[in-house]
Amino acid sequence: MLGLLARLIRDRTRRQVVTLLATAVAAIFLGAWAFSVTQHEGYLTSVYWAITTATTVGYGDITPKNGIGRIVAVAVMLTTIPLFGAVFALVAGASALSHLRRLLGMDHRLPEPPYRLVVGTSPTALRITEDLARSETRVVLVADVDDDRVPEHVHLVKGDPTLETILRRARPASADQALVTGPDDASLLMSAVLLRALAPQLEVAALTHSSSVAEALRDLGITRTVCSDDLLAHTMAKTLESPHAGDLLIKMVDSDDYELREVPVPGEWSGRALSEVRSGLGGVVLGLVTQGTVVLGAGRDPTVGADDSLLVLEPTPDRHRV
Repeated sequence: MLGLLARLIRDRTRRQVVTLLATAVAAIFLGAWAFSVTQHEGYLTSVYWAITTATTVGYGDITPKNGIGRIVAVAVMLTTIPLFGAVFALVAGASALSHLRRLLGMDHRLPEPPYRLVVGTSPTALRITEDLARSETRVVLVADVDDDRVPEHVHLVKGDPTLETILRRARPASADQALVTGPDDASLLMSAVLLRALAPQLEVAALTHSSSVAEALRDLGITRTVCSDDLLAHTMAKTLESPHAGDLLIKMVDSDDYELREVPVPGEWSGRALSEVRSGLGGVVLGLVTQGTVVLGAGRDPTVGADDSLLVLEPTPDRHRV
């Protein structure tokens, strides 16, 4: 019964609120016109009187001077006050029901597929959803967090992501990619196993805290793993060698002006050296991905294969500057 009522409110509340507000505003202006004609007041003054009457403020500085004016005042009160009351009741009711559905774990509306799926109750998961939402990517977050912590436009499936019933609500088979993280590696492994069972064909990446867990995830078929401890350690080590190495890395992955893309090798560049591809393609070719391994091409100049892909840093289209 509650779910049916919620759907009715979602479908009709907005239209009803607009209709009621439009009727109330029309009644105010019509009442102001009638008051202006019968009481010989200026129209703007009459509009002021109608608004104070409709909002029950009633300063008393402008009042009806005869019986016809009092009838106009009664008509304005009997139409506008109930209309505004109905608007407030509809909005308050819809807000209360929506909050109640979230408390009861009933609100699981998902965006149109495909979408990105982020699984994990951790600050890192929230930060990742913020970055994805900022790039206007449709995102579904599965986490046991409060609604007010979730970025706008991110769809939350609230609950423990290590439970199959919770993870199933996110419809992982409808996602195009998924990222698994968690407060600890045990939770991450449980979520990853469930996700692999629910959506065997889904491309899954994982953010772990240790190299051993990363190896275990690779045994599950999740090859796109990043160990956060190793990443931080290597970044800081490079920063000690070169003071701005960390700034360069952040600039590449966290800038609105540029985007890092992995693109297939164009057919006409297959069989050529990476250095030749770098000089001929637009953007900055950072490296070559061949057989799942990234080759930077700094120490050697590998030949680009037809099945390889390129890591390219290029200006974001709507931010390109000449």
